[in-house]
Amino acid sequence: MRRPKKDIQLTSYDELLGLEETPEKSMNQVVEIDLAKLYPFKNHPFHVNDDEKMAETVESIKTYGVLTPALVRPRPDGGYEMISGHRRKRGCELCGKTTLPALVRNYTDDEAVIIMVDSNIQRENLLPSEKAHAYKMKYDAMKHQGSKGEKYTADMVGEAAGDSGRTVQRYIRLAALSDALLEYVDNNKIPMIVGEKLSYLKPEEQGWLLEVITNSSIFPTKQQAEQLKECSANGKLNQSYIYAVLLKKESSKINVTIPAKKIGNYFPETYSKEQIEEVIFMLLDKWKENKEGVADAEDTV
Repeated sequence: MRRPKKDIQLTSYDELLGLEETPEKSMNQVVEIDLAKLYPFKNHPFHVNDDEKMAETVESIKTYGVLTPALVRPRPDGGYEMISGHRRKRGCELCGKTTLPALVRNYTDDEAVIIMVDSNIQRENLLPSEKAHAYKMKYDAMKHQGSKGEKYTADMVGEAAGDSGRTVQRYIRLAALSDALLEYVDNNKIPMIVGEKLSYLKPEEQGWLLEVITNSSIFPTKQQAEQLKECSANGKLNQSYIYAVLLKKESSKINVTIPAKKIGNYFPETYSKEQIEEVIFMLLDKWKENKEGVADAEDTV
């Protein structure tokens, strides 16, 4: 005799993410919500771009509708904050739709952050800046919930995307970079390992570095980033030193006489002749030190 078929049970968000389901959260009905009443997640770290992937999303919505409802929570000021579904919302807008199917749940701030990150972190081709800010948000939420131990928490943060705790810690460190410098990491102008070291610079020092990069079009190497990090830790970093470190990379490539007017192009217009000379003398002193060091090493061979 055949056994009766069992009803298929769909796994809830809470079961997937190990969150406790309570009567206050249990609002499992899917409702159609006006797009005008949907607000993005606060400090949402993931970009929503009108790219090829979005075009595919739009085509899918036109053909099949929204297959997976968004996840939202009520806002104290009215409307709903989106936890997942930002791309689907944008797809609906591009399709000319006025509503989005959504599941309304009463999550706490920390729970909402964790779900928001885990719902997006496995997407392909995420930028370093997206992962950096997302991992930082989830790490802070888990620590606020009472997770103990930095390494343990970092391991838990990266679990959904298959990243190790060490990788998570590197991304979190990267989140301390200014948006402008982090954009250079996204564009592969600054390698991630270099960006990680530069993230230890104070905000004002990062501003100086950005100005030097903008004026000279020279990006620091790993070794130079380590120099800047150490100098910052000693409280001795200034803009002149940053110029000296970065220009040393260029001056070591060739041995030519550069006109003073051309040298001035590497410096801000506000730099006086004396400030430029200070940087040049710094470079010469370091060059002499290196040359003498090489000579001493040859004498001992």
